[in-house]
Amino acid sequence: MDFFTWSIIAAAFGMGIGSIGTGIGMGIAISKACEGVARNPGASGKILTNMMVGLALIESLAIYVFVICIIALYANPFTDTVVELIRAGMGA
Repeated sequence: MDFFTWSIIAAAFGMGIGSIGTGIGMGIAISKACEGVARNPGASGKILTNMMVGLALIESLAIYVFVICIIALYANPFTDTVVELIRAGMGA
């Protein structure tokens, strides 16, 4: 397999791991927030606010992983070097 195929596989693997991690984190956060509201309904406003901020931070991690994957696919800094190496290898 060539460099570009490996870039696609790495981006897909990275996005999968990033999505799994953030999904687990969001599930745990929501679960604990529901437990907190069940124990103390009077604090639901503060719990909801803190949960939303936490979920936004967790979601930002998934967005960072997505941006890195897009960079790896479309703006890969090693593309020119790899293309030159491939051309040099075919010309030899």
